[in-house]
Amino acid sequence: MPDVITSRDNKWLKQFRAALRGTGPRNGEPIGVEGLKLIEEALRSGLETEALLVSESGEREAGRILRAAGKSDTGIPRSRVLRTTDKLFESVAGTEAPQGVAALFRQREWGFEDVLRGTGDLRGSSPLVIVLAAVQDPGNVGTILRSAEAFGATGAVSARGTADPWSPKALRASAGSALRLPVLRGIAIPVLLAQLKMAKLKIYAASSARAAGWNETDLREPAAIFVGNESSGVPAEVERAADAVISIPMAETVESLNAGVAASLILYEAARQRSAVAEGRARNEV
Repeated sequence: MPDVITSRDNKWLKQFRAALRGTGPRNGEPIGVEGLKLIEEALRSGLETEALLVSESGEREAGRILRAAGKSDTGIPRSRVLRTTDKLFESVAGTEAPQGVAALFRQREWGFEDVLRGTGDLRGSSPLVIVLAAVQDPGNVGTILRSAEAFGATGAVSARGTADPWSPKALRASAGSALRLPVLRGIAIPVLLAQLKMAKLKIYAASSARAAGWNETDLREPAAIFVGNESSGVPAEVERAADAVISIPMAETVESLNAGVAASLILYEAARQRSAVAEGRARNEV
């Protein structure tokens, strides 16, 4: 069994503290993941583990994690299974009630084509990209990515000024979707708009203003849906470049919806439309 880390200044504890309490990793820095379920999700998604940290009370979960790692392609090197005290673990954890297990994972390098193509069963599907434009609440970011995966988006883009989808809070809110869904981070909006136009995606800007209703908009074709800042909405440059501005029909007494809720509803509508097309094709083939 490896030695127990007892110094607050240990280099590994410093790395875990920065990853689990920060606002998201820079390029090349590891993603910090805390808690049994999220670590298992990261392993299942194929991420490469840099280190596993276990506290005294987390020992009962370590065996389950190591078994899951044994079924993954990369596993966890025994030399990178680190142990520390409950007190020191609490000093690096980002949650109020730590489970005593955390891990650092190497970032997956996604490209623009991955976001259009999707993964798994979605490969070959018509591109459906959700773009977060200055969404600043990590909880909203995580919710949007969770809904994006649930409703068949091929990928997501976190534009510059948006809370990092790989930050601890966003990861927890996404329930692991941020680790599986192809995600591009920190792209400038003018660059992204040019790429989307080149790829022939329709650009839709979600707005709280009264505009074309979501059910009046054809979301079956290759599409990128922009969701904006919680208070100011999508940037003006996006509205100018958009093929259409869309809104969710709702009571006049309600000014706007939470960004996570709005994105989820529009993604559901896109999934509904695309499912109807797929069912129609299946009936025609019979």
